[in-house]
Amino acid sequence: MSGDMWRWTCIGLHLVFCTVGPSSAARQLPSHPKKSFLTFSSEAAEISFNHLVVDKRKGSIYLGAINWIYKLSGELGVEARHETGPDIDNPKCYPPKIVQPCNEPLVSTNNINKMLLIDYKENRLIACGSLYQGICKLLRLDDLFKLGEPFHNKEHYLSGVNESGSVYGVIVSYNNMDDKLFIATAVDGKPEYFPTISSRKLPKNSEAEGMFAYVFHDEFVASMIKIPSDTFTIIPDFDIYYIYGFSSGNFVYFLTLQPEMISPSGSTTKEQVYTSKLVRLCKEDTAFNSYVELPIGCEKNGVEYRLLQAAYLSKLLTIDDNFCGLDMNAPLGVSEMVRGLPIFTEAQDRMTSVIAYVYKNHSLAFVGTKSGKLKK
Repeated sequence: MSGDMWRWTCIGLHLVFCTVGPSSAARQLPSHPKKSFLTFSSEAAEISFNHLVVDKRKGSIYLGAINWIYKLSGELGVEARHETGPDIDNPKCYPPKIVQPCNEPLVSTNNINKMLLIDYKENRLIACGSLYQGICKLLRLDDLFKLGEPFHNKEHYLSGVNESGSVYGVIVSYNNMDDKLFIATAVDGKPEYFPTISSRKLPKNSEAEGMFAYVFHDEFVASMIKIPSDTFTIIPDFDIYYIYGFSSGNFVYFLTLQPEMISPSGSTTKEQVYTSKLVRLCKEDTAFNSYVELPIGCEKNGVEYRLLQAAYLSKLLTIDDNFCGLDMNAPLGVSEMVRGLPIFTEAQDRMTSVIAYVYKNHSLAFVGTKSGKLKK
């Protein structure tokens, strides 16, 4: 692989994975005196937070919440806020709302934040929500002033209405041309409308007519992947849930969780299970012919860890020869799982988020759990 080396480690694969199957007992950690920490909470109890991004240059924190976007200082003081909802809508309506009238009853509907992404080159925040089948705002990083809100064209609707449906975006930057946004989303039963992965134009002008248009689109080929309609005859509720995305070298990667039908050993019938897969695309492939996906997971002492929960891209982790790296060039669809080695497992509390870095030659990981604990 050219460019930056990327790696994953299995911290059950719990730097990347957790499992619903059996696992080893939880590791007992030493107790420490409780410390006080800076906190931030919204004024209204009904406002819950969905996403968080940190400006790596200034340390500012951006929070995506139901109906609000917040900008916080490094000390968690509110510096700006932007209201995104509620508004009159119905999740059964198809966009665009100004062109295609909806016959469903319209009611006051919350706007659930689906994605926050910092566009450093243009000093703006891309904030996508669930209203109107998922439109995105472009907000100025300094004060959250709205720079643009494309909604006139069909391709302006990106993120879907399903609260649990995931959205991930990766920006590919250029020196002498407009950037590109690779965006991946659960389609929520609308595969004829939403591509599950696509690459979009990201012009410098936030009000440009071509904002979020497909990088390439003609009668037969476009910069997108749609879930084939015959897939739904096999798995009616099929969807792809995107857990993480990043770029490295000449490629864009997404880590996914998706259902598939398998035949258990000794059985003549098939059953639906979920499996984790890595998706790779060439950055410059406008027709998406380079799309590759392959299953990933970890195994230790006969236990498989296959259900992806969280991931984090860490460069040059200090790890031994048991590390499972990946440098692959394979055709579309690979059945053999690429296996990693679990180095930490947790039996008592499901892991939901992770971040890692190297400090003084030590690899450190911080893991968030479903019960609200932070483990180092």
